[in-house]
Amino acid sequence: MKIFTSILVVLALALIGFNVTLLDFDHLLEGNSVIALIGIVASLCAVFILLIFRMSKIIQERTKNQ
Repeated sequence: MKIFTSILVVLALALIGFNVTLLDFDHLLEGNSVIALIGIVASLCAVFILLIFRMSKIIQERTKNQ
């Protein structure tokens, strides 16, 4: 499970990098830039959810061993 979440985090970070290249900083809230911003926010949410999931698994393992 640890490898799977790591792969998903890397994919989400790669998606953030790709969407940053699509941004037009002169017209940030128009056209494809809005779609890229939505993609960046969605990828950040996915990263945070995966990190929270990983932390919960670590806590679960520590409490199980006690």
